[in-house]
Amino acid sequence: MARKQGSHADITGPRLRAAALRLFARHGFAAVSMRQIAAEIGVQAGALYLYTSDKQALLFDLMRDHLEHLLADWSPPDAPPEAQLESFVRHHIGYHLDRPDLVFIAYMELRNLEPANFAVIEGLRRDYEDQLETILKRGQAAGVFAVPDTKLATLALIAMLTGVTTWYREGGRLDRETVLSIYWDMARKSVAARSPDGAKQG
Repeated sequence: MARKQGSHADITGPRLRAAALRLFARHGFAAVSMRQIAAEIGVQAGALYLYTSDKQALLFDLMRDHLEHLLADWSPPDAPPEAQLESFVRHHIGYHLDRPDLVFIAYMELRNLEPANFAVIEGLRRDYEDQLETILKRGQAAGVFAVPDTKLATLALIAMLTGVTTWYREGGRLDRETVLSIYWDMARKSVAARSPDGAKQG
């Protein structure tokens, strides 16, 4: 017997999250209703509540999963600070270029999180920032980075690296590897990476 159109048996958690992600990124969280999300999947709105409690939970789940996967997907190589920084820069840009919609809502929709959810997401963001700051502190201690304030440098670097997602398009004037190399060079120079003999590189 054919399944009726709109049957909730046709929904999966990943399909629901993918539809919510597309719509939040296209129209903004506040402008999207659960009814629109249901229509995107092709089911009745009531069926969605078998998979999520509400729209806020969908937004929170998308942000949390994004950050948890980002944290799990990279670990610093057993290498000197400059090599660790290069690894972080290349991974951060590559990871985010592959997920532009997630990056967009992760930054633009923070204001729409309820306080408890906001606290969780902010904690995960700090965990990620701490990974970069640890590298900068190691380089500072080793005398290869000249960073007056590692926290400020961390925030500035992450903002610069994440900004690539606002303009980069595959097939554009610069290929991905060229962009990665240019941004690594800018990141290296921004922390005043120095050679072991103290001479400034680049």
